[in-house]
Amino acid sequence: MKRWLLICLSALFIFGIMAGCSKGSSGNTNDTGSKGSENNGGSKEEKITLNLFQFKVEIADQLAEMIKEYEAEHPNVTVKLETVGGGADYGAALKAKFASGEEPDIFNNGGFKELELWKEHLADLSDEPWAEHVLPIGKVPMTDEDGKLYGMPVNLEGYGFIYNKDLFAEAGITEAPKTISELRDAAAKLTEKGITPFSAGYGEWWVIGQHFLNIPFAQQADPLAFIDGLYDGKESFAGNKAFEDFKQVLDTELEFANDNPITTDYNTQVTLFASGETAMLQQGNWTENMILEINPEINMGFLPIPLNDDKENADRLPVGVPNNWVVNKDSKNLEAAKDFLNWMVSSDTGKRYLTEEFAFIPAFDNIEPTGLGDLGQSILEYSKEDKTIPWTWFRWPDGANKEFAAAIQEYAAEKIDYETLIKRMQDNWDNLK
Repeated sequence: MKRWLLICLSALFIFGIMAGCSKGSSGNTNDTGSKGSENNGGSKEEKITLNLFQFKVEIADQLAEMIKEYEAEHPNVTVKLETVGGGADYGAALKAKFASGEEPDIFNNGGFKELELWKEHLADLSDEPWAEHVLPIGKVPMTDEDGKLYGMPVNLEGYGFIYNKDLFAEAGITEAPKTISELRDAAAKLTEKGITPFSAGYGEWWVIGQHFLNIPFAQQADPLAFIDGLYDGKESFAGNKAFEDFKQVLDTELEFANDNPITTDYNTQVTLFASGETAMLQQGNWTENMILEINPEINMGFLPIPLNDDKENADRLPVGVPNNWVVNKDSKNLEAAKDFLNWMVSSDTGKRYLTEEFAFIPAFDNIEPTGLGDLGQSILEYSKEDKTIPWTWFRWPDGANKEFAAAIQEYAAEKIDYETLIKRMQDNWDNLK
């Protein structure tokens, strides 16, 4: 009997050990599975919410649809999208998010000075799978002095004067204007035909204080050296030829613009052009989807924004990286956030949205630029022909673009003369640098 009891106790002991091992093994499998799945957005049991805060209003709807497809492939992940852009101040809204403790997991950063301002919050993305495929121009804004990459480029974009080719033909303009004299002649011919030449959105600070004013910065013999000179006091706006010439194109647009340009916002500016009420629009290829929604049959292309009659240098478009996707290094879902960005540029679904739905020019060497419309194709052609100038505003002092815009609005309202405008710009730079 004792022997039988001993055998039973031994059996129970062995069974207990096996059960314990089995339980421990199962726990390890779940841990491994969770870790492996986390790289794909988390395990099935773990519900993850990613907060994505972005500024490109023109792709907000398409981005929301893309997110639905990501969530379908990753059922444990919910991506909450919030878009602040257009006429709203994305930078101020982002600062408010961080100040209130509602820090997004993924957000946008322009690079250069903006990278310096936000670097303490950003995850190093140098070793992400997509990093080796970023075009050289795409890495520059978000690479620090140590060679670390902190952002994934959203795309490549360019801007200039978008023009309606059919309205130009109606006005008898047979060649696209490249110089300031040719642009003024074209504007005069359009006016004679009863067509308003320019759709001017001076109600938006970024349209005039950033994109428009970038032209004389970018047309310097050495833009970066000029900007460095402004910082150390060796250069100035007054007496600089490019900024003297900027008056010509500024005056031309104001003279031949729609009514009340100072109060015209982004949506109104684009709608005026898309509906055929104006012949030219100072904007970029990011407006293509919006324009085509209003007028699917429009025949359009890009003109440069000329400062003078130097045809070779005038016929260039500003092309650059408009913004970058960055990851909050303190995100509790850091790996899931990285996975979302990687999926966006590596999966067939993500690539399709990037090229066809967003109509983006990819900043990656492994993504073919398919589905580009007239504007995207025009930017691509200018880029291939090396007829581009840089985007410089990310190197300006923080807040300078808005101060510049306010001064340009005063000039447009005839409250100050051009000499005062230039002085105001210099004072703003010196105060903010």
